[in-house]
Amino acid sequence: MKYACVRAVLGFSALGGFSQAPAQTDPLAVLGAFVGQWQGSTSGKPGAGTTTREYRFALNGHFLWQHDRSVYETGNTASPQFIHEDEGYFSYDATQKKILWMQFHSEGLVNEYALESAGADGKSLEFVTTQIQNLPGFRAKKLYRIVSPDAIDETFWLAPPGKDFEPYTEAHLKRVK
Repeated sequence: MKYACVRAVLGFSALGGFSQAPAQTDPLAVLGAFVGQWQGSTSGKPGAGTTTREYRFALNGHFLWQHDRSVYETGNTASPQFIHEDEGYFSYDATQKKILWMQFHSEGLVNEYALESAGADGKSLEFVTTQIQNLPGFRAKKLYRIVSPDAIDETFWLAPPGKDFEPYTEAHLKRVK
């Protein structure tokens, strides 16, 4: 009987019989500009190259999945190319009230990021690592600048143990799809 009453109250509420709480905003909505396929140029410590990215919502929209493949021309005749790949998931942690990002790299590293700042206009997002698995003491951060609905610039910084952040790579992406 107790459960029948609860179901009846919930059903009545769902039909509008009680005042309803305001609709919850999607905490991952700020990442919506990323959804799609991207390609562009990248440059930095590994060399100059090309990059492709894909972002899409996954698992009933609770996560944003990303895949990155960058091919750098190293200028080294022994190994003329360096290929980097990573995949990851952005999520929202209600306890921390933060967007988190787990990024798995082809080099065996796992970057755990938290969104540290977002521009008031929503066009810049800065993620800073809370931990890098298999690279003790290092820190990283990524800054995304949404230039237009079809263009994103990204800067990646790396800091060895006890050192300040230094630019490592930059990418300029254009939407393909």
